[in-house]
Amino acid sequence: MQIQGYFDLKFEALKDTFAELFNDPQQRGGALCVQIGGETVLDLWAGVADKDGQQAWHSDTILNLFSCTKTFTAVAALQLVGEGKLELDVPVARYWPEFAAVGKQAITLRQLLSHQAGLPALRELLPAEALYDWATMTAALAAEQPWWTPGEGHGYAAITYGWLLGEVLRRVDGRGPGESIGARISAPLGLDFHVGLADSEFERVAHVSRIKGDMGDAAAQRLLKCMFNEPTSMTTRAFTNPPSIMTSTNKPEWRRMQQPAANGHGNARSLAGFYTGLLNGRLLDEELLAQLRREHSHGPDKTLLTQTRFGLGCMLDQPEVANATFGLGAQAFGHPGAGGSIGFADPERDVSFAFVTNSLGPYVLMDPRAQKLARLLGSLL
Repeated sequence: MQIQGYFDLKFEALKDTFAELFNDPQQRGGALCVQIGGETVLDLWAGVADKDGQQAWHSDTILNLFSCTKTFTAVAALQLVGEGKLELDVPVARYWPEFAAVGKQAITLRQLLSHQAGLPALRELLPAEALYDWATMTAALAAEQPWWTPGEGHGYAAITYGWLLGEVLRRVDGRGPGESIGARISAPLGLDFHVGLADSEFERVAHVSRIKGDMGDAAAQRLLKCMFNEPTSMTTRAFTNPPSIMTSTNKPEWRRMQQPAANGHGNARSLAGFYTGLLNGRLLDEELLAQLRREHSHGPDKTLLTQTRFGLGCMLDQPEVANATFGLGAQAFGHPGAGGSIGFADPERDVSFAFVTNSLGPYVLMDPRAQKLARLLGSLL
């Protein structure tokens, strides 16, 4: 497999290990970027981007990064906190009055950001097309009763996070959440990252498909079993209501919408650049970055049925949990996306790491491909 891009010779072993991924015939395309102290030491890509394996992955290929998007959304919200337009510990209903219905009057922005609000799913089944109707989705969430007492435990809001935080952004910042993220994060840092993609960019988007025959780890199998056996459970509803959530990533309407939980499009370079921007203080001041990185939720996740640990809109490292460690330092923070893409920072080493792939693995939190690369990076530092 021909590897394209740049690497510092110190990291040649990392380049070689990235290349080895493509020995698997199911590994179609991907990219890896590492920045240290704000400098790019490795920026590689390889494989194919299209459905039929005819189009090479290029320097400017982008793809759906799924939940890697969530931390961008949290940073945009925290910037509004820094500007005095939002507060972490006042009711969300102050900014979104309809949200106060059925026991949600005291839920705070902090609880939304850390998955403690009890709103990872909608009970009443919606039609597939509701996924693309912002007003329908936000009205449904405003009318939804929490699945547990807000603040008492946590459960990952896989996709509802985007409408919950996105509606707060929309009301307070006066523009679509993707426009907020673009103006506040992508443009100032020069990142090729988009939430709500213009049709003119579609030709450089990699087609995403699932790896077949890999059952994943115990956490993945537990989640799959629940979704298969308990169709009305909160966990199942979180991923299948509307029913189009898990089957839409390659559709034009998915690319176009501004769903800031799950449909950010970018590449490894933009993910690494985002975390470098956080580490060097260009996005948040020290106090707000400390809030982002501070542990807010830790323990059994009511949605994912595995152990998770969250700051505000980011996952925190769990070094002792095999499927929940980034593979570098214990202070690492960032966010994986469904299927294997990931971006994170290790502040102790001043490292930003990003791996992206259009060959989706079945793992719930960390993908072993990214972990292996990150662990090797740690050994080279």
